[in-house]
Amino acid sequence: MTTTLITGANRGIGLALARVAIENGHAVLGTARDPAAATELRDAGARVLGLDVADLGSVEALAGELAGEPIDILVNNAAIYPDKAGIEATDLDAFSRTMETNVRGPIAVTRALLPNLRAGDRRVIATVSSSMGSIAKADSGRSYAYRMSKAAVNMMAKALAAELTDFVCLAVDPGWVRTDMGGAGASISPRESAAGVFRVVDGARAEQTGGFIRYDGTTLPW
Repeated sequence: MTTTLITGANRGIGLALARVAIENGHAVLGTARDPAAATELRDAGARVLGLDVADLGSVEALAGELAGEPIDILVNNAAIYPDKAGIEATDLDAFSRTMETNVRGPIAVTRALLPNLRAGDRRVIATVSSSMGSIAKADSGRSYAYRMSKAAVNMMAKALAAELTDFVCLAVDPGWVRTDMGGAGASISPRESAAGVFRVVDGARAEQTGGFIRYDGTTLPW
């Protein structure tokens, strides 16, 4: 059985992805900052683990709890989007929190769980990005922290692919999804997005490593 760990799995795309993975036979380890409140994740059949990706002590504690357990696929999904302002109103404290969560978080989790991933059979590291992280597609302003954090995790995927040559490392765009983060006017449901993200991640091939791939399987420009 494939074991998949998904960060930020208690709501939104993470929860939908956990459900899809479980339906497809994966054993899912889903993390949440408040495991006791992650009832939907637990009811879906996931093993719920506590994790705040912005807290390095929490990351270390998770690694200790999972020591010796193989993990086949890591999905770095946990992220925040607190500030959609233009440059003059950008909250720099929120900017720092965004970088800690969206960039340092995936790096810390990936590093901490490398022994588990090396013990697994699949060796896939997927980080949820966004088309808003594409420099080539940046044709509007605002949301500086979120845009820049997603451009950074795209570089993370590319650099990991160059370093971890026996892994498949991807940046995955889930699309514009109707979640608390994406808003009610977004174009696709969490279920549709998660099904596509699952197909990309579960079917990841060696020749795709270092890629920036949309949930529908198409490749996005950097």
